[in-house]
Order: sequence, then C-alpha cells, then structure tokens
Amino acid sequence: MSSRLRAKRRALKRSLQNARPAGVLLCCALIALFLSGCATSPALKDSTYRLPERVELVNVPFFPQEKYQCGPAALATVLNYSPADPASSKGPAASAGEADKAWTVSPEAEARLARGRERDTDITADSLVSQVFIPGRDGSVQPEMLAAARRHGRLAFPIRPTFDALLGHVAAGNPVVVMQNLALPAFPMWHYAVVIGYDLAEETLILRSGETRRQITSFGRFDATWARSQRWGFVLAKPGRIPEGVTPRRAVDAISDFEALHGTRAALSSWQALTQAQPDNAMAHFALGNALYEQERPENAVRALRRAVAADDTLGVAWLNLGLLYAEQDQIAKARRALEEAAALPGQWQPRARRALETL
Repeated sequence: MSSRLRAKRRALKRSLQNARPAGVLLCCALIALFLSGCATSPALKDSTYRLPERVELVNVPFFPQEKYQCGPAALATVLNYSPADPASSKGPAASAGEADKAWTVSPEAEARLARGRERDTDITADSLVSQVFIPGRDGSVQPEMLAAARRHGRLAFPIRPTFDALLGHVAAGNPVVVMQNLALPAFPMWHYAVVIGYDLAEETLILRSGETRRQITSFGRFDATWARSQRWGFVLAKPGRIPEGVTPRRAVDAISDFEALHGTRAALSSWQALTQAQPDNAMAHFALGNALYEQERPENAVRALRRAVAADDTLGVAWLNLGLLYAEQDQIAKARRALEEAAALPGQWQPRARRALETL
C-alpha cells in the first residue's frame, strides 16, 4: 500500500472519530430542543396573577456573551444596572403603586442614595472573567458569581427556586440572573442569562441572553432548562436595600456573607433595612444587635436584642448576649433573667450562660 493511500486512510479515520462526539452533542441538543418545546407552562399561584400583567426592565444594559463568558456577561449586566430610584426600575407597563414596593431602604442608606443617584462606573464582562471564569470547567460556578458580586460592593440574594418568586422579583424591579442547562442532564450545557421582563397573558419571559439583547421565550420552554439547575438564580442590591420577596434565611445569609468580607460598619445599614422589611425575623434583630454593639452603640444593641427575643423567645444566643449586655450596664436583675432564659435553652450558649450567672 502506498504511503499516500495510508495517509488518506489515517485522515479519514481521524475525521470519523472527531465527528462522533460532534454528532452526539448535536443529537443531544436536538433532543433537548424537542423536550423543551413540548414543556408545559409551570403552575402559578393565584397571587402571581395579581402582579402587573406585563413588565420589562428596559434600562437593563446588555453585554453580548462570547465563548465561555455567559457568567461574566450576566454578572456585568446586573452590576451595571443601578436604577436612580425604585420607580425607574419599572417598565412602562408596571403601575406606579407597585414600583414603590421594589426596595426597603434604611434611613442611613436613604441619605447616601440621595447623594449618589448616578450609575456606577461601568464594569465590563472582560473585567470579570478572571473573577468568575474557571478554565477547567469552561464556565462559571455559582459561588464565584456570588462572591464576585460581593467584591463589587453588592449583596447577592439567591431567590426561592420557584417560578412565582422569579416573576415577583422582576415585578419588583429586580433583574434576575438565572442558570440554565440548555442540553440534557447527562450532557449539560450550562448557561447564565438575565430575566428582565415577562408577559403573564402570553406566558413569555424576556431575557438578556447570549448574543440576543431581547430574547422572548415561553414560560414552559424556559422552565424546562431552568429546572435542570434546581431553578437557581439571584438578585443584587446595594447595602441598605432589601429586595422584596427574599426569604428571611436567605436574607440573613446574604448580609452575613457581605459582612464577612466588608466588615460590620459596611453591613450595618443592611441589617437595619432587613429588620424594617421583616420585623418578625428574629435572626435579623439579633445580627443588628451584634453589629450595633461592635459599633459601640450598646443602648441600641439592647433594643435590637430585646426585639430578637420578642420575635423568638427560644433564641438562646440572643438571650445570652442580652444578659451579658445588661451585666455590663450593671442592670443585674435584668441580666439574671436573660441569662436564666439562655441557660434553660439547649444549645452551645448554655455553659457560658451558666458561668455568667455564677459571676453576677
């Protein structure tokens, strides 16, 4: 056999080998498209149908997403979206009354917002690649996305994994970063997009996605791809702002993570805003009390801790800190009662509460 013929056969064999994975991926993509096309719309709560019928956050910027950069581009989109006030985040279809519910703002943050209504300096997708892109995975993973947002001075709130929550956040003026699997579970094709609007009557969403500025997709098709990520998504807020609809536990976790990076002083306005937005959130009052104490505001800290135990009288750690604060202020009777409450509740605070009682 001639050397030329052998070379041709080797080239043909290589081309066939390379074609196999491409064919598998093409087949998976076609199957995924077929499955999502057949998907039914998710069932929505009655309360969701009381949202504005149509919302589009038209001022959300757009960053075309290049290869492996869906994560950086989606993050740049929401980092650069800084509405001047809650009402400006609404599309023309939303009512003014609903716009007033978009944010809960603490008094301290209100003054800062009045001084700084302009948009932040633009953050590009390229500037975020090194922060969120993982070469070995050819993409970005959720913890890096949230951590990068915090590094840029935002609080990152994962949303409840429901379609109702998704629509509620958009109706409140918050674009939502979502994670999708555009292929099959066995051959995932992960992708980040930003939901900026919806139409309840047409059952469609509007997204900033890939190289499409205004992608319109049905509720059913989107949910089929979003469900493969366990319906993961998040919204951002500046310090002192609490997006409507965030659950108490997710809110506390988001502010705690921000505080761990930026310190108590930077997180204080967010704790204040959370206690206003969720007055029954005992952990929010507890965290606010600790932050106020660190800022050498013990009287305010006592008030916050009293609200914490009023909201949840089984929160032993709040009783402990309240008792220690009363003891510092020589209010022995109040300190004894609070420490006795802490000592009676099971938990890691019990030994310290009992030792503190012995020293009174």
